[in-house]
Amino acid sequence: MRNNLLRTVAALAVLAATTAVFGTAQAQEKLRLLTWSGYAPDEVVAQFKEETGIDVEVTFSNNEEMISKLRATRGAGFDLAQPSQDRIQGPQIEFEIYKPIDMSQIDADLFIPSLLEATKGNTTVDGKVYGVPHVWGTSGLIVDRTIAGDVTDYIDLCDGKHAGKVSMRLKRPVLIGFAFSMGMDPFAAYSDKAAYEEILGKVAETLIACKPDVKVYWEGGDQLISAISTGEVAAAMAWDTGGWKLNNENPNVTFVAPKSGALGWVDSFVLPARGENDEAAYKWINFVMQPEIAAKITGAAGNFTASKGAEQFVSDTLKAQFSDSFPQEAIDNINWYPPVPAGLEDLEGRILDRIRAAG
Repeated sequence: MRNNLLRTVAALAVLAATTAVFGTAQAQEKLRLLTWSGYAPDEVVAQFKEETGIDVEVTFSNNEEMISKLRATRGAGFDLAQPSQDRIQGPQIEFEIYKPIDMSQIDADLFIPSLLEATKGNTTVDGKVYGVPHVWGTSGLIVDRTIAGDVTDYIDLCDGKHAGKVSMRLKRPVLIGFAFSMGMDPFAAYSDKAAYEEILGKVAETLIACKPDVKVYWEGGDQLISAISTGEVAAAMAWDTGGWKLNNENPNVTFVAPKSGALGWVDSFVLPARGENDEAAYKWINFVMQPEIAAKITGAAGNFTASKGAEQFVSDTLKAQFSDSFPQEAIDNINWYPPVPAGLEDLEGRILDRIRAAG
């Protein structure tokens, strides 16, 4: 009887060990990626699976939703996420939703050095790096030059000359962009909440007065592109990729870097605090930062990446559009988003709600 019991216990132990090993192997075969649309094209996902054997489960999102999801689960549910680099320090200090990057697992030679170092600096908390760069781009103006060629800065959307033909998105970039175009420096006020609130108050007054000029506050890129394509909107504050996409169909429409400076962002790679497959996450990062792979992502997303040498593999059309929108002086004038201090986004949210509610 005792021997039978021992054999049963031994069998159960073997089964448990086998199940644990099998379960671990299964987990290692999947990467759960929380990212932006266009950053994980089907072609790239398939090539990664072919080369590594790892499936990629892609969930598309945006900054606000990414942080909300990771806050709700305390950093669980995903193995790799891609918030903008300015959304890493604050949320990490407040909520501890990320884990440090092991830079020894990152092939630094694949990155544009200046972008890598800047992002590491902007995502460092207590001496630990929490993010590395992936895709970068800007917010500025999309303009139909035959109708609204005089719109050269954000504030020009509200001068009344094109009333009923302008559009913008009521998110934090509109507050930042209008502040710069009104002669203020919101980034310099990040460290002084009272000063920042004063700046936002002035911007809110301008945007409330501007409401009669606005045809539509766009929510999604397709909505804006449709409005410009049909001629309903002649000038808008939006991303560079939207302008270049429209330019493919109508050479009169393109992205314009504002006089006060386009707003530059960098979407990064971060490891969620309770992610389960760091090994797959590092493999994905190093895979997509290879120049030829990165160029495929640029082709899908429309934005350039931090991959060194990837521009050699980008289409001639996109190269020409970038050069037209960004002469060297416009590149030098980009206002790059610094890390957002804890609490500022709540303030911005209240200001945006006030603008929405105004009659």
